[in-house]
Amino acid sequence: MDAHVRKAVFDWLSEQVQLHGDVLPRSVLAQGFMYEGNRVPLLGPQGIFKPRVLGLPLSITAIPSGPYDDGYSPDGLLHYRYRGTDPQHADNVGLREAMRQRKPLVYFHRVVEGKYLAVWPVFIVGDDPKALTFKVEVDDASFTKYESTGEAVPVPAEESRRTYITSTVRQRVHQRSFRERVLQAYREQCALCRLRHEELLDAAHIIPDNEPEGEPVVSNGIALCKLHHAAFDRQFLAIRSDYVIEIRQSILEESDGPMLLHGLKEMHQKRIILPTATEHRPNPAFLEKRYQRFLSATR
Repeated sequence: MDAHVRKAVFDWLSEQVQLHGDVLPRSVLAQGFMYEGNRVPLLGPQGIFKPRVLGLPLSITAIPSGPYDDGYSPDGLLHYRYRGTDPQHADNVGLREAMRQRKPLVYFHRVVEGKYLAVWPVFIVGDDPKALTFKVEVDDASFTKYESTGEAVPVPAEESRRTYITSTVRQRVHQRSFRERVLQAYREQCALCRLRHEELLDAAHIIPDNEPEGEPVVSNGIALCKLHHAAFDRQFLAIRSDYVIEIRQSILEESDGPMLLHGLKEMHQKRIILPTATEHRPNPAFLEKRYQRFLSATR
């Protein structure tokens, strides 16, 4: 039963990611799904969660700025704090047994209030009672075999693969956190055209994230639809430090149908929509730096 439920959880999560993307609403995860007449929620109020249908924990949840200092270690593994300070707390004992039985779990990382990045399968691979910490190996589903019983068997992790997968997960956490915080600041709409379909929105960096100033902070981001994000990145348009849009002159002189007219040319000299919170508004110095690059590229 345990093995089949976990496999059903992974299949259901794959379906939800297809619908919502890999950042999932808490309401969906807490509701879960029905399996042979039993409801299987995927998370609860505590970080270590076991649904009634299972005897061992199903998921672990990390909440930034929460009571536990979860993080990544130099050896490429996730460190996950015990619940409380008692190594014999039932939740800690449950995770320890999941480690012994090599049970695959789901790791949820809260990126903003009510939204979680889902990563699976993960395996508990170490236990340090003195540090009140478990070590967690993040793996890729393609490296997990299922026997005829439905039992999940992790393929032994090579150091290079484990390090790569862990760094990929860390990068995804940073990217998704940045996106969700920026979209939230802009009230889930494009700052130029007000498009509200979240699936078509991006968090555009003002200063690219591969530069020293390109930190994943909201004031270095702007919520843009995919059309305007591409146009912003390719110097079709710029946003000045006074928050006014400027369209490249060659585009203004071009004639190419209604999309160009309404999607770009009509934006010229209009002011972008701004976040309500002043500290979340685009950094004028960053906009000016980006605007000078726009001028250099369009001369």
